[in-house]
Amino acid sequence: MAQVTEVVKLRRSVLSEIARLAYADKLQEDIQEILQTVVTEDGPRYRCCVHKERAVLNQRINSALSQPITAELPEAAQQALAGKVTDMPVISVLPEACDRCPIDKFLVTDACRNCIAHHCITSCPKKAIMVVQNQAYIDKTKCVECGLCKKSCSYGAIIEISRPCERACELKAITADTDRRAVINYDKCVQCGACKVSCPFGAISDRSHIVQIIQQIKNNKNVHAIVAPAIVGQFGLKIRPGQIFAAIRKLGFHQVREVALGADIVTIEETKELVSRLQENEIFMTTSCCPAFVGLLEKHMPELKHHVSTTVSPMAAVAQVVKAEDPDSIVVFIGPCIAKKAEALKYRDMIDYVLTFDELGAMFTGANLDLTEMKDNEYKSESSGDSYRFARSGGVVAAVLNTAKELVPDVAVLPHRCEGLATCTVELRQIKSGKIAANFVEGMACIGGCVGGPGTISDARVTTRLVDQFAGNREAKISVHNPVAVDKLTPGSHWHCPLTEN
Repeated sequence: MAQVTEVVKLRRSVLSEIARLAYADKLQEDIQEILQTVVTEDGPRYRCCVHKERAVLNQRINSALSQPITAELPEAAQQALAGKVTDMPVISVLPEACDRCPIDKFLVTDACRNCIAHHCITSCPKKAIMVVQNQAYIDKTKCVECGLCKKSCSYGAIIEISRPCERACELKAITADTDRRAVINYDKCVQCGACKVSCPFGAISDRSHIVQIIQQIKNNKNVHAIVAPAIVGQFGLKIRPGQIFAAIRKLGFHQVREVALGADIVTIEETKELVSRLQENEIFMTTSCCPAFVGLLEKHMPELKHHVSTTVSPMAAVAQVVKAEDPDSIVVFIGPCIAKKAEALKYRDMIDYVLTFDELGAMFTGANLDLTEMKDNEYKSESSGDSYRFARSGGVVAAVLNTAKELVPDVAVLPHRCEGLATCTVELRQIKSGKIAANFVEGMACIGGCVGGPGTISDARVTTRLVDQFAGNREAKISVHNPVAVDKLTPGSHWHCPLTEN
């Protein structure tokens, strides 16, 4: 299992209590009780006093309701129950929770021996280091944080300190403001959620739609769940996907569909698009299924964004299928990704809400559902084994390669995969310059792929193996029962995909 820290316990406790009260129709009436039940007079205490704890909790609850963090809780609950969602960033800093971590990047520790060599002093280009009271001292007014002093110290007595959120953000979208609180630059942020996972104070939160979804169900709307392939193994080694789907229906969802179906659709269309681009002598094409990766190109590498596939993500593809079958449906994507909450805003006519696996688990707890009691023999899959491998790094490449071999065996596909936004940035530039030979690039923001997403519950190493095992027990290739026709491509042919962005 993934590490369950006190921050994770606190977040899940808040979400579970909100879900419990929403199911019991007591949210507006009893929401302030969460301040007393989650933060008690007896502790545990993480901050200076119970009042500070509850001030932080108040903001956390409002974020979980998708309401302004300064709102009064009863009013916030009323707005959430009415289906209101505040126009706010998907991911944001809770000011009361941010501990204003120190920002002195390089510090001299007591390990300093005031050696004769003084490598730190001689290596400093700004003469910012001197000896004070028999120990090296860094003058912060002169230091430019080049790090040469740290590299030169024989004792390793100079250490580098960075804020966990800043260190986790590979796109440098988080900085400290004048009062040392973390601030997110949304012109750079791609909503990947790495900062949320890394913050040891739980000061970064993503908005949740748990209450709004529960209310749609209670209002007898046809609420459809579309579930990402990374669901395999998320709720334990012995819990099978069919049991999870059964539990989702037990929550009141009208229907459960696999996003893996959308992955099959995307595999076909992305293969067609790749062939078409290669025939037009384009250098390479990238995948489009990871919204944070797409955001990387749009915001940080705009000169390369035209290389991104125009085929929509599996989430959008299967949502379009559901809406075509039931135009009045409410579609809820359930997956491991926070960035999908931002992507859904591009498809407001197809995707109504997004839940992470973490939030789904809170709904199970709030509804008092035991997954071990669920049966898994009621659900019949519509998708292939290849589609489930979309959940882990290399899965999209493998699916497109398998499809290309069948449809266009004479086309040479040179695949490359990259994971982690910093790595993707470097390797995309190498592909553009010809240092890496590739014409089809799979990009994933999270290490390991979707199974490593910020909304997951289980360890990515475990779920990767479980995904491969689950996929291996299925028909590897795209099913002939897939609703999208698989037409043979001929050299020089062009295609039109109804599932591409405008």
